[in-house]
Amino acid sequence: QVQLVASGGGLWQPGGSLRLSCAASVSFFSISTMAWYRQPPGKERKMVAAITRHGSTNYADSVKGRFTISRENAENTMYLQMTSLKPEDTAIYYCKASNYRDYWGQGTQVTVSS
Repeated sequence: QVQLVASGGGLWQPGGSLRLSCAASVSFFSISTMAWYRQPPGKERKMVAAITRHGSTNYADSVKGRFTISRENAENTMYLQMTSLKPEDTAIYYCKASNYRDYWGQGTQVTVSS
């Protein structure tokens, strides 16, 4: 019943910043946890940030201090604010939502290159 639409990807230079968004088709209170995953070229998909409906957050060590996850309950949308971008941040970023099961968005490409 949950559909996710991710957006905000693109081509950016190192040191830049951008914000990804993920809109859910249901009220945020119906989702226990939302998360951002990323999959670099030739590598496995891994979680980079997660947030519960109560606001608790978790981050991968590689993005701590640079990325911030948040959610806007009124718009049923979560965000990933990305700063101090590095080439190793290049990946397809996926939105994930969980309630009684997991739902995945289509992914959005982020490329960081000089």
